[in-house]
Amino acid sequence: MDIPRPFAARVRRRRRFAYVGAGLAALTGITVGVSKLKPAMPSVERSSVLIDTVKRGPMVRQVRGLGVLAPEEIRWIAASTEGRVEKILVRPGTPVQADTVLAVLGNPTVEQQAFDAKWKLRAEEAQYHSLAVMLQSQVLDQKANTAKARQEAADAQMRSATDDELAKAGVIAEQARKISDGSSRQLTLRAEIEEQRYLNATRQLEAQLAEEQAKVEQARAVFELQQKQRDMLRVRPGISGILQELSWNGNALQEGQQVSAGSTIAKVANPQRLKAELKIPESQAKDVQLGQPAQIDTHNGVIAGKVIRIDPAVQNGTRTVDIALVGDLPPGAVPDLSVDGTIDLERIANALLVGRPAAGQEKTTVGLFKIEPDGRIASRVQVILGRSSVSTVEVLGGLRDGDQVILSDMSRWDQFERIQLE
Repeated sequence: MDIPRPFAARVRRRRRFAYVGAGLAALTGITVGVSKLKPAMPSVERSSVLIDTVKRGPMVRQVRGLGVLAPEEIRWIAASTEGRVEKILVRPGTPVQADTVLAVLGNPTVEQQAFDAKWKLRAEEAQYHSLAVMLQSQVLDQKANTAKARQEAADAQMRSATDDELAKAGVIAEQARKISDGSSRQLTLRAEIEEQRYLNATRQLEAQLAEEQAKVEQARAVFELQQKQRDMLRVRPGISGILQELSWNGNALQEGQQVSAGSTIAKVANPQRLKAELKIPESQAKDVQLGQPAQIDTHNGVIAGKVIRIDPAVQNGTRTVDIALVGDLPPGAVPDLSVDGTIDLERIANALLVGRPAAGQEKTTVGLFKIEPDGRIASRVQVILGRSSVSTVEVLGGLRDGDQVILSDMSRWDQFERIQLE
């Protein structure tokens, strides 16, 4: 027979509660311990990352940009007058000389004005010659009258002198001597008047011829202007080079088109004088200065140059920098050819250098993975970067000479402080 024990059930309940509490405490401890564990180091293939060694030595700061070759000498040819394109003689890409006729325009009004100006000039020249002949004839007549008056005055003076001698000798009367003397004075005065008339006629000739000459010169100027406008209907480049464009209003120039006066219809460039126009990022262009050396890669050779112009305006985040080319151009160097350019900003004699990391900018602090001496583990370190170049950057702190760091983009492992290289 069983003996009832009233305290046994209570003991069993207490023991059960103790087991449950111990289990919960153990589970809590395990959870807390697991939560405090650091994540396992990820493995990264060594061949998939770029590794560089920190070294000390000279550094050339450079900036790089893409661009094109452009002519230094460009001539835009405009139509001097309105006209219809009658004939196109040269097509783009053809070498031309300064007097090569590119196209012929037609304008009946200009042709008629040139014709009228030509005959107007001839009429004025004929009028000038006719007036010159008439005035010269008048001057010659006056010259003859003057000569006659002089001779008559001289004869009268001789008679007066003779009569004076005869009157003293008592051969002629005093009255006759006085008449002879008066006639001499009268003819002498007349000769002086004729002399003055001759001078006035000469001056009148010069004045009238000068007036008529001015009309001739005016007519000649109009004729030359009209002739020049007529000649400009035959469009010429004015410089030697290569015809780059033959267009009007953005479209290829066609025969039969009517072009307006002053509109650009052709572009000629000198292919022997080229420059490079590089697009430099705005953040790097601030260090570019006039006269700095540069190298231009045409993909068929490298040619030296120097900075000659820096565009003050910013377009699409870049500034245009013009590079004057020095020396002979490589084969195939033509306008609009795509090129790569590098500009030397400065030379640093002694600096701690490393390859430019993918996520690092100059004068910033960036986290990089430094490879430990065993070569298998890389730990994140904070590196202070200084001045940068195209492919290298100056190290101001966080690394030493001989350290190896990973330059590749490691943003996918930002939550890890250490990685393992395989």
